[in-house]
Formats: sequence, structure tokens, C-alpha cells
Amino acid sequence: MKVSSKFRGPSLTLLGTIHILLFAAGLVAAATLRHGAPYINPFAAAEAVRAFFEQNPAAVRVSNFFLFASAVPLGLFAVTMVSRLQFLGVRAAGTKIALFGGLTAASALILSGLFGWVLSLSDVAASVPVVRAIFFLSFLFGGAAYAVGFGLLAAGVCVTCYFFCLLPRWLVVLGMLVAVAGEFSSLSLLVYPANFLIPVTRYLGFIWLMLAAVKLPKSRDAGDVVGVFEA
Repeated sequence: MKVSSKFRGPSLTLLGTIHILLFAAGLVAAATLRHGAPYINPFAAAEAVRAFFEQNPAAVRVSNFFLFASAVPLGLFAVTMVSRLQFLGVRAAGTKIALFGGLTAASALILSGLFGWVLSLSDVAASVPVVRAIFFLSFLFGGAAYAVGFGLLAAGVCVTCYFFCLLPRWLVVLGMLVAVAGEFSSLSLLVYPANFLIPVTRYLGFIWLMLAAVKLPKSRDAGDVVGVFEA
């Protein structure tokens, strides 16, 4: 006799939506509060970088608040995703990789947001060397560190779901593209052009994250799960 049961835990769709909305809110707030001032690149002239943060403290403070806040639902998403995979009968290293990657990405956003928030302080913004150092830390945590972590989250989930047939193959392929982009974004530490892989990982990752949340089964059939292991 087959016994059906349903996963009890936070909604992956809701967590993914909150994460994306908070991140988007940070972008909108920054664009609005900058009053037309263009975003400054950390590789720009040192004085231009310092002047940007000195002149836009509100935009810097609010946008980094939302970036910091977006890390919480992402971390909860990773934990819930792994918990659901285990509920569905998965016992594989991929779940641990996904958990490590998700928590790494969330931690990177937390650190990026906190370092970025510090740049809204007038005393900090008055020093060119201090601004440049803190800005690079915020940029690296929110860029390469986040992308590598998110890539591991996508890889761990997709490889596991492929072998246990828990997600459509096209979605697994999409997730692996995100994973590859995320891991290769680490090359941005060596060559600047590789930085383009960071937004690819982030925005393509948003799409994969929401689709995976919707497509991953919420319930399992004990007989089917046993069949998977025996196969």
C-alpha cells in the first residue's frame, strides 16, 4: 500500500519572491535617491568614487539595507530547498553542496550590504583610501562571492534532481548554466571582463530559482521513493 505525505515547511515560491523583491527594491531605491547621478564603478578614479559616496549617503544607506535584507529569504530558501529534497528521499552529497552554496551566497549578501552601508557614513566617505577599500570589499562579496555560492546552490540542486528525476530536464540544464556562470565568475578576480558573468548568474539565477520553487514536488509517494533507490 502506498502512503502519500506532503512536505510541511516554508513556501519556496514565497521565499524566492521576497528575495527578488527586496533585491529589486534596493535597485529602485538607489536609482531614485541618487537623483540622476550615475552608478559609480569600483574601478573608477579614486576621487570620483569618494565623491559619489559623499554626495549620495541616503541612496547608499537604503539600497544596502535592502541588499542586506534580501539575504535572509535567500538563506531560508536554501535551507528549505535542502529540507524538501531530503523529505523527498534524497540522500546525496548534492544536498550538502546546495546548502553550503546557498548559505555562502546569503552570507556574501549580508557582508556586502553591511560594508556598503558603512560607506554612507560621512566620516568614512571623507577618506579616499578607506572608501576604496570598503567599496571593493562590498563589491567582491556582492559579486564574485555571491555568484560562486549561488552557482553551487544551483549545481547541488540540479545534479541531485537530475538523478532522482525531481525537476524537468530543461530546468536542470538552465540551473547548470547558472552554476557554470557562477563558478567561472571567480575569474573576475584575475581578469575584469569576467565580471559580466556575475549579473548573468544573478538574473538568470532569479528565473531558475522561481521555476525550481514551483516545479519541485511538494509531496512524495513512499512506494515511488523506494523504487528510485532500488533502481
